[in-house]
Amino acid sequence: MEKCISVAITGAAGHIGYALAFRIASGQMFGAGVKVKLKLIELESQLSALKGVAMELNDCAFELLQEITCTSDLEEGFADVSWAILVGAVPRKKGMERADLLKINANIFTLQGEMIDKYAALDVQVLVVGNPCNTNCLIAQSAVKRVNKNNFYAMTMLDQNRAVAQLAGKSGAAVADISNCIVWGNHSATQFPDFTNATIEGELATEVITDNAWLEQDFMQIVQQRGAAIIKARGLSSAASAANAIVDTVAHCEGRHGDKIFSLALTSNGEYGIDKGLVFSFPCRYKDGEIVIDTSFTQNDFASSKLAATLLELKQERDAVIEMGCI
Repeated sequence: MEKCISVAITGAAGHIGYALAFRIASGQMFGAGVKVKLKLIELESQLSALKGVAMELNDCAFELLQEITCTSDLEEGFADVSWAILVGAVPRKKGMERADLLKINANIFTLQGEMIDKYAALDVQVLVVGNPCNTNCLIAQSAVKRVNKNNFYAMTMLDQNRAVAQLAGKSGAAVADISNCIVWGNHSATQFPDFTNATIEGELATEVITDNAWLEQDFMQIVQQRGAAIIKARGLSSAASAANAIVDTVAHCEGRHGDKIFSLALTSNGEYGIDKGLVFSFPCRYKDGEIVIDTSFTQNDFASSKLAATLLELKQERDAVIEMGCI
């Protein structure tokens, strides 16, 4: 029997959603033998643009694409889906305090969590992309009772890909030769792209790249500030690279890359001393049909200080949404 997966995308007419839909429909996310149904969700004001996306998808004549639903109704959009990709979120605007951003998005992600809980498949997996994605994920999962809270993730694969590209460029190695370059913590400027555990062609990155000042300063800053640099360069935020990272993340979560270690923010059970319940990015792998945190990584003093900084920020965000009554 042929496999068919139903996937919901919020913010589907936006730049990321637009880039993502075609990647899914072409088979790049789930594989060449898996058919897909797309549930494209947008604000009512964007339904005309969404119709245009659907028209283009149809014009591609993708053999794996079985059905397209365009809707602003969350019940219809999340009904029976096995994957929900939550891209749509309110971006931070000039003069907006972080607390304001958290509050606005809390309302969005609480409702989406509730609707996923009511209408999605029982084994649904949810990937939160809209920022601040770690805390938005925490908010969404706090609203569910029926589905598994541990199936809610926030995306840090884009940060990992950025870090890998920088290490490859600096060392002259191929991207495929970089391993164990994990992003820890929050998808924000406090994230820790971990070069201390990374390897290049089997050797520690710190032994291949001996410029420690570059690793601890330039490398960190480039990865942490990459999103802002792209906005400055093209006038728009990352879209194609974000869509690519979504495809990478789901492919890992589906076991399509075996047990290769990858970055994913998911609910902590106390691993590495991180507070239970926080959505924190860890080194993860697919094992025996589920995603598990790899607990074999070690941290030197430099790494420990960076983990502490990103942990503090996530705790502050959690406390802020608790104070606002959002979770």
